[in-house]
Amino acid sequence: MRTILVLNSKGGSGKTTIATNLAGYYADRGSSVALADFDPQGSSIDWLAARGDDRPAIKSVEAFHSGARLPSGVDVTILDAPARTHGEDLGALVRRAQTVVIPVVPSPVDLRAAERFLDELFRVKAVEKGEVKVATIANRAREGSLAATELGEYLEGLKLPSGKKLPFLALIRASVNYLRAAERGLSIFEFAPMATALDREHWAPLTRWLNSPRSLPE
Repeated sequence: MRTILVLNSKGGSGKTTIATNLAGYYADRGSSVALADFDPQGSSIDWLAARGDDRPAIKSVEAFHSGARLPSGVDVTILDAPARTHGEDLGALVRRAQTVVIPVVPSPVDLRAAERFLDELFRVKAVEKGEVKVATIANRAREGSLAATELGEYLEGLKLPSGKKLPFLALIRASVNYLRAAERGLSIFEFAPMATALDREHWAPLTRWLNSPRSLPE
């Protein structure tokens, strides 16, 4: 089973938007998908509740309940992490995944928070030993803005504990299409291609990486 964790200890980084769109992406491609919501706010669960029966099914997992288990028998499980995940909780969550995607919003506050979070994440043993693959994306970015440029330069320069470059994969633009998709329990990949062509283009480097062996532990 493929397990992808969307993680950032900073609230407001758009983890649920990334997690739900990944779930919809894989479901639309014909994979059996589960979406595990570890946040007691249940935003991913709410997204699934709005999803129509005419859409490819996605299994809902209220993972914030104590003792909740990830489902077996699905192709892909997307894990939507809560904010303020640190210490032992952070390590336990990372160990559930093969791949970690970290969305960072282009603002000075979020960039400083990302520096602290990544420093902690790189000390998690599973990351230190290369037992999980990690990558970053810039989220809710305005193309050409100074904030997006500065964030991109920061993320491009990051290195893993091994000394290898930490992959910076995509700049996901701020788009009203994400609001429209969230209202209906959809992903941008489930709208007419022409309606979300630019958004899909921005996602392409991320989805290519996730579908390649480079995103899996050796």
